[in-house]
Amino acid sequence: MDKPQKTGIMIFSGVPAIMGGGIVFALFGHAMLPVVIYETLLFAGVIHILRK
Repeated sequence: MDKPQKTGIMIFSGVPAIMGGGIVFALFGHAMLPVVIYETLLFAGVIHILRK
């Protein structure tokens, strides 16, 4: 996988991290733990894709 493709994947996953984090924060009654779990899973998925 070349560098521009990796950068595109990181940008593409950055939007769900920002938007999804806010949605998860609102849905779970302004609790940070679900947001941290969501962000960690998303980050792990991105790292998995980038390591291929």
